[in-house]
Amino acid sequence: MSDADVVVLSRDDARRLAVRAQLLDAERPGDVVEVAEQLGAIKIDPTATIAPSEQTIPWSRIGWAYESGQLSKVVEQDRLLFEYDGHFRPVSLLAPHLARMRGRAFHARAAAWLEANARFRADVLARLRAEGPMLAARIPDTSQVAHRNEAGWYGSNQVPRMLELLSAVGETAIVGREGRQRVWDLGERVYAGVPEVDYEGAGRMLEERRLQAAGIARQKSPWTPVGMAGVPASVEGSSWKWRVDRAALETLDDDPGGRVAILNPYDGMLFDRPRLKELFGFEYVLEQFKPKPQRVYGYFAHPILVGDRFAGLLDAQLDKKKETLVVTAVHEIIDLDPEEREMVDAEVRDLAEWLGVPIAYAPGR
Repeated sequence: MSDADVVVLSRDDARRLAVRAQLLDAERPGDVVEVAEQLGAIKIDPTATIAPSEQTIPWSRIGWAYESGQLSKVVEQDRLLFEYDGHFRPVSLLAPHLARMRGRAFHARAAAWLEANARFRADVLARLRAEGPMLAARIPDTSQVAHRNEAGWYGSNQVPRMLELLSAVGETAIVGREGRQRVWDLGERVYAGVPEVDYEGAGRMLEERRLQAAGIARQKSPWTPVGMAGVPASVEGSSWKWRVDRAALETLDDDPGGRVAILNPYDGMLFDRPRLKELFGFEYVLEQFKPKPQRVYGYFAHPILVGDRFAGLLDAQLDKKKETLVVTAVHEIIDLDPEEREMVDAEVRDLAEWLGVPIAYAPGR
């Protein structure tokens, strides 16, 4: 197939491509490394109404065989995944990410802050070089200029911001965690021996892997930037120009069928909101930042995928004191038949079993 040939897809096929690429069909992956290799990234976020995203994302794919300790093992002991920019990523993507880090140019405000804190930058790197991996709390704040913190993401200590900015250009790196706290080291030590890739070639490699994870993406999308990776496609009923992963297209007819999946709000399947609406007719709004009276589905409602349709949202919370999964509601947004409803309920029970707690349904459920 030449790139000039446009693949014509039904909407059902387009959705199946997306679902299979995200490992959300009936054929489950074997372990968390396989998940990371296919998805390219596993989001890290501390919000844990049920469990943190870096745990629920693998569970949504692997199911009962996934244990939370598997992730820390492959990151910190096996070194098969690495942490960068708020995600765990497979080492197969380290070289292109490192090339893009080293070629990165900061925006004017960040560049000015780094320039004003040149001595502080040198102090941080010298401390890591001399003493090795450590928490940010062990590094003295010798900053000359404080960061303007209108958004409130940082405290008064300037060390975490310096470490994060330096990690963006490969000068520092995260090598592990103590609880939720990151352990930092010198980039030149952590990335020693990583093969060099040119900047433009690295960009193309990352575009190809983004398309692999998406299955299908809009050709010019800021949400899922895939450039000209894959092959061109059109989808029935859509005026968009699409790119489709070639390997996924070749196995489209090998359909293992669908299943029910409960997705963390920060799951990569949900990230590209325009694609979600265009292909699935699903307009997902995270109500975490809405005032409570304005919430319809709940503070951190988890979307529920049934086959290739988004069928509902789970409003639930892990009560750590009572060691119970409290289910406030399972909101159906499309009509489900009795068998599908039982499948959803079974997946909620599986979630509670994975957490190791019983279910308590809120009154009226």
